[in-house]
Amino acid sequence: MLSPVLLERLRVWWRVAHAQGKMLDGGWLFPGLNPIESLSPRQLNRAIHAAAQDAQIEKHVSMHTLRHSFATHLLEQKVDIRVIQVLLGHKKLETTALYAQVATDLLREVVSPLENLRSD
Repeated sequence: MLSPVLLERLRVWWRVAHAQGKMLDGGWLFPGLNPIESLSPRQLNRAIHAAAQDAQIEKHVSMHTLRHSFATHLLEQKVDIRVIQVLLGHKKLETTALYAQVATDLLREVVSPLENLRSD
């Protein structure tokens, strides 16, 4: 899933990085320290930790945290859990259910079916 806003920002990054010589022709979108190689998981993890520190987030943050937050935000937007399952690439719905935390506000919005019964 790639938002049009992110796609445009990636295109701008591509043009700027090429103009500044940070990216080789036909190279990686996010090159590592050596532009012939891709950004390593360790480098990405360091960038995530630096971003969390800049945002003054004191909790432990990792790539998995971003994935988990993505799923939680989709649940908060009332996206069907089966759609989230496909987006996350899970084979079993149980995996997605364990993975995603349901926000307290979302739980409060659930209305009991008994509330919808008419009393004549």
